[in-house]
Formats: sequence, C-alpha cells, structure tokens
Amino acid sequence: MSEHIIVERPEELGGAVQVIRFNRPDKKNALTQAMYGTMVQAMRDGDADDAVRVHVFLGTEGCFTAGNDMQDFLNYAINGRIGEGEVGKFLKALATVKKPMIAGVDGLAIGIGTTMHFHCDLTFASPRAEFRTPFVDLALLPEAGSSLLGPAVMGYQRAFAMLAVGNGFSAEEALEAGLIYKVVSEDALEATTLAAAAEIASKPPQAMQIARDLLRRGERSEIVARIEEESALFGERLSSPEARAAFEAFMMRKKSA
Repeated sequence: MSEHIIVERPEELGGAVQVIRFNRPDKKNALTQAMYGTMVQAMRDGDADDAVRVHVFLGTEGCFTAGNDMQDFLNYAINGRIGEGEVGKFLKALATVKKPMIAGVDGLAIGIGTTMHFHCDLTFASPRAEFRTPFVDLALLPEAGSSLLGPAVMGYQRAFAMLAVGNGFSAEEALEAGLIYKVVSEDALEATTLAAAAEIASKPPQAMQIARDLLRRGERSEIVARIEEESALFGERLSSPEARAAFEAFMMRKKSA
C-alpha cells in the first residue's frame, strides 16, 4: 500500500462511497507505481463489495495530480513494456470498473490526471483547474484509451488540440468540450462531488449499473484493445532517440528550476 493514496469510505455517507485521494502534495500529487497499485486494489475491492456503490477520485487543495512521477516512471518504463505493471493495470481498471466513478478536480490535472476523465461518469472542477496532456512534447503519445474516447467525446479538432498539440484547457473550456460535467467554486468542490456521489449511491444499484453500461461509450473490449495498442506504441516511443532527447531536456529543465 502507498501512504500517498488515501482510501476511505466516509461513515457519514454510510460506507457506500469509496474515496480514493491523491495525497502527495509536496510533489504535486505525482503518481508512482506504488500509488497506481494502491488505486487498482481499491477499485477492485470497491467493485467486489456490495456496500460500495460509487468510486470518487479527489486530490489535495489546489492540485489534482501532475501525472506520472517522471523519475519513477522512467525507472519502470526502461525495464519493460509500459502496458505491463501497475500503470497498465490502472488504465484497464479505468475502462472496466463496474460501478460509477466520479471526480473532483482542483488545480493541475496533467497527463493521466486529464485522460482519466474520459472514463469518469461525472467530473466536477474548480475554476482554477487546468487540464493538459503534454504527451507529444515528450515525444510520446496519448494513453488510457484517450485516442479513441477523446474524438468521440470532444470532437476531432478539440481532441487533437488537447492530445496531440498539448494545449491546456481551462475548466470552462473542458466543460464546453464535454470532458467535465460542472464547474463549481474551490470551496464547494469537495462537498459538491461527495453530494453527487451520495445521490448516485441512493439509487437502485442494479438499475444504475445497467443504465451506466448502456451509456458507456463503445464496447469495453474495444477500449481495452485501444489501451493495449497505445501502450505498445508508447513503449516503442520510449526507446526512440526522439523520446530520449525530449526526456533529457525535460530532466535538465527540472534540475535547473
């Protein structure tokens, strides 16, 4: 288990809502292999427990997540195919989770911090939320099935601007693009997100699951297949001279910052 992921089932919500919170604020909630592993286990446990009806993702004040911890990511990635291990398991968990999944985003939502919302059923965001995917800037490519879901949700040109060009989207732009459900104030974000989770949890669970399955975008097998395709290409890109140069430049900028 990772101390940087807090998993709770608030008593005031009757244990029906499972909160998965990024809790590494000193590193802008950057995600490590251990953190991914904890989240995957929590999602599996929550899906298997009839008492749990909703998964909720939250960050800390002013930051959702800066995406992958780059040093941890590179240490893992150079040793094998990126689709294997905890990152790959988490991406597939997003696509196959059985119960509703919602999120509250305050501040930075970078990389997977953005693409995971293509899988969320409801995402609330504060006005200071920023959604950005700098994949191509690092000579990499979109992940989490976003190359399939992005154009379907946002339309091709917005998806291209976000996932290929790497343009940042404000909360209002993300709302207009259909990536998120609602923009609420920073002070009200967490309460609003949990209230929405409680409302979902109060519905008949079997009917909710059937409705959700009908509404999901495309067959889950198609999304998982796209995740696997992205992961294979992602792994090839990691070993390319272009990516090595991009990562070296990134790490140099980080050291000098």
